[in-house]
Amino acid sequence: MQTAPSTQSAAWVAALAPVWARPRVVGTKARSLAPVATTRLVLKVDRCPCSGRLPKRGFKSHLLKFNAEVTLSALEQLGAPEVDVLALKQAGLVGQLAKVVKVIKSGSISKAVKLNGIGATAGAKAAIEAAGGSIA
Repeated sequence: MQTAPSTQSAAWVAALAPVWARPRVVGTKARSLAPVATTRLVLKVDRCPCSGRLPKRGFKSHLLKFNAEVTLSALEQLGAPEVDVLALKQAGLVGQLAKVVKVIKSGSISKAVKLNGIGATAGAKAAIEAAGGSIA
């Protein structure tokens, strides 16, 4: 009667294991000691995992290119009574890809400016309203 080979046999494991999980001989002189050396199942992976092949992105926002900031001193130099995103793009104060613009309190403003579709920080809003301007 023919018996099944033991599960410890490398030939038995190699016959049952799929191609990607065939046993490899583990040892320093593997070729000369192949029948004696111990074997274990080792995954044969041709490539690094996906996390190893892709570059790290970090925490930088991909939407950052659509946001822009304008200072109070830049609004003072612009000198327009009404300011919107299109006027800032034409003046070159924000990039052409900018969709969201925010005024930050850096510098001072003395002229009344009306902002249309532009946000402002709390300090910038107080400075604009103190100069007689408004934010719509």
